[in-house]
Amino acid sequence: MLLSVKESHFFTDPRYGLEASAEINCQVHVAKGSLMAAAAAVIKRKRLKKIGFETAWLKHEEFVKLKDEMPLGVSLIPVGPVIEQQRMVKSPDEIDRIRASVRANSEAYERVLRRIRPGVREQDIAAELDFQIRMQGAEKPAFETIVAAGIRTALPHARPSARRLEANELLLIDMGATLDGYASDMTRMAFAGSPPKRIRDMYKAVLEAQSAAIQAVRPGIAASKVDAAARGVLKRYKLDKTFVHSTGHGLGLEIHEPPRLGKKEKTKLEAGMAITIEPGAYIEGVGGIRIEDTVLVTDSGCEILTPTSKEFITF
Repeated sequence: MLLSVKESHFFTDPRYGLEASAEINCQVHVAKGSLMAAAAAVIKRKRLKKIGFETAWLKHEEFVKLKDEMPLGVSLIPVGPVIEQQRMVKSPDEIDRIRASVRANSEAYERVLRRIRPGVREQDIAAELDFQIRMQGAEKPAFETIVAAGIRTALPHARPSARRLEANELLLIDMGATLDGYASDMTRMAFAGSPPKRIRDMYKAVLEAQSAAIQAVRPGIAASKVDAAARGVLKRYKLDKTFVHSTGHGLGLEIHEPPRLGKKEKTKLEAGMAITIEPGAYIEGVGGIRIEDTVLVTDSGCEILTPTSKEFITF
């Protein structure tokens, strides 16, 4: 995209020409050669002199090509996450789409959960979750579905493996849907059998930490304060050092968007932000617990969009 004060130009290649012409409501340029050369031609024709580029999205190789194509006298100026900052607060239509994505995701989870039994492989659970997400109308999973069993639940971003869920083991499922372009995100825990006291205590601590973080969500509060609320609870249970990631993140067109709910994040929450709240505790050789909801910041506090129960399911 090339944006000027008066015009917007979209560049693509012939593979996407028909789709772009039907869906893009600005000037569409179908380039048979380099997109950078096509953009440079418009810049030259419009006599533009200062061009900002998104540092987080333009690869160095593409930057070099763009620089080589620029007419004399044109300056390339790096700009920060301007678009991402504008996307942090969602419109009512976007919120409706996120709600629908959340509902589809939760329904897919419920349909799969009641069929899980010891002996099933992590990757088979993940495949069934992905299938059910699509059956609920979603275009795709919002990210690679995380399914981990037993001590592998201590890996926050475990990739589904051929390992089978055994009796008396934890099961962690972290999943999201992309529906009508918008993402959702949820993590739930289950146990195949009767969980021992240590696991039940861990679950209680993480659930309490999540509740404290959710209660802290309101307009005007710094994102770091929400993170601190979760960590404060885990510290009382002597689990703070087992919490190895941030408390949450924004989501929307992408699964990870600003703001990040981390220790040093100064961004203040605003009504209309869609965020996740997902504290966790991970102990090597024992397992991990994470509980996550998609949450909407409202004028008076927040609304938990995720309808799925947070009861510690056993089967």
